[in-house]
Amino acid sequence: MTLAPETTDLKIQLLLGDSWFTVCDLNVLLPGRGVAALLPDGRQVALFRDRAGKLYAIDNRDPFGGAAVLSRGLTGTHQGRPFVASPLLKQRFDLETGQCLDDESVRIAAYEVRAS
Repeated sequence: MTLAPETTDLKIQLLLGDSWFTVCDLNVLLPGRGVAALLPDGRQVALFRDRAGKLYAIDNRDPFGGAAVLSRGLTGTHQGRPFVASPLLKQRFDLETGQCLDDESVRIAAYEVRAS
């Protein structure tokens, strides 16, 4: 089966401080796959869209290995919570909160995200 590409003009935006920052077009986010984007302050964010169309944004930097790789991790769910597993050491991070599911003392930033 071939899926038709999206023909929407919607943009992905993150809430940074008190204003919305446009990151990319919605159609670059494929369900279950991540995309990395550079923020104005030089940090990277990992963006995800699930099969239901819900959007997520977390820091792209893996706090255990130090590399900006979370956008390349595998996505899944644990007890109904969406997560991404780092491709380095496989720690899982909740896509809604940034909480590490394998080490409760570790959390990364999670961003409010919308399509507009």
